[in-house]
Amino acid sequence: MVLLIRNQIRNFNRFFPSKLYQNIVERNHVKINDIIGNLKGSDYDLIMFGIVSFIQQTIGIDPINQVKILKSLITVIVIIILRTIILRIIFSKTTDVKKRYFFGKSTIYLGVIIGSLIILRIWFEGFGSLGTFLGLLSAGIAIASRDIIMDFFGWIFVVIKRPFKIGDRIQIGEIRGDVIDMSILQFTLLEIGNWVNAEQNTGRIIYVPNSMVFNNPIANYVAGFKYIWNEIPVLITFESNWKKAKEILLKVAQKHAEHLTEDVKKQIIEASKKYMIFYSKLTPTVYTSVEDSGVLLTIRYLCKPKRRRITEQAIWEDILEEFSKCNDIDFAYPTRRYFNNVLEGKIKNINIENRNSESGGEDNGM
Repeated sequence: MVLLIRNQIRNFNRFFPSKLYQNIVERNHVKINDIIGNLKGSDYDLIMFGIVSFIQQTIGIDPINQVKILKSLITVIVIIILRTIILRIIFSKTTDVKKRYFFGKSTIYLGVIIGSLIILRIWFEGFGSLGTFLGLLSAGIAIASRDIIMDFFGWIFVVIKRPFKIGDRIQIGEIRGDVIDMSILQFTLLEIGNWVNAEQNTGRIIYVPNSMVFNNPIANYVAGFKYIWNEIPVLITFESNWKKAKEILLKVAQKHAEHLTEDVKKQIIEASKKYMIFYSKLTPTVYTSVEDSGVLLTIRYLCKPKRRRITEQAIWEDILEEFSKCNDIDFAYPTRRYFNNVLEGKIKNINIENRNSESGGEDNGM
């Protein structure tokens, strides 16, 4: 092994830059002949020289690039270790899922940026000015595809303007869902709606390119304040006591929504600082209208987007229970109705009118 290393050292001048080699020797305060002639105290240098020469002869990577590759690997390893330590400290302090996700994503982005700058500086010695960096960045962007460029700038738009964030329920184009992840090229939604009623999640995950934020309208269910208006239509027959039914529906709606009023007022006050949001009435209400099949009473109330189906169920159960106690209130549904003019007294009136018209005609003839 020693003879092999000695032979590698003797041939070192052929493939190792003399300046770099002399710097290494001077730094270790030894001469080439001393290294070759005496291994004591210099085994590490000899072994390293042997490894460097072996790599160059077998792979063809010169010593300068070997050093750059080694520095780049060390940079990546150090950043990964530091990120792991930081996340372990943070995770030990909090169990909040949103905070863990935020710090996990933030450390990834920060590590990539810092690592990229360090590695670029290692490989490009002139990478000290901003102009050089911008020139390299522009060249990279010119080579990249249009879709990737648009996705990247879409990510910048989302980060700066924040039309939505992790946990928000949004609709972009025809796609609806809860935002569960965001990255440089795409964001991820847990789909809601589609074949599932009341906008509950379907279980499917949708990956949406960031570029869609430029070409499609975005509806955020919780921007401004974290409640939405929901409506429940209740159709009763024309013969029902609609005034009594309206009072019942209003009491039921107030029962399930009255505790939201104060919280919503505070949120609207905060939202009005950024958006032109104003509501004159936040309490539940019932609107009246007439349809072909009966009287339509529509309950309008505030609820959280993700509790829409739960609140509808609670309200409907109370409506069914209350209406079952009333003999003068019936639900309207598609029916076929027959009229009996004799029973309703309409035939008798028609006969009397006919007789009067006949007698009047005879008098005129006389």
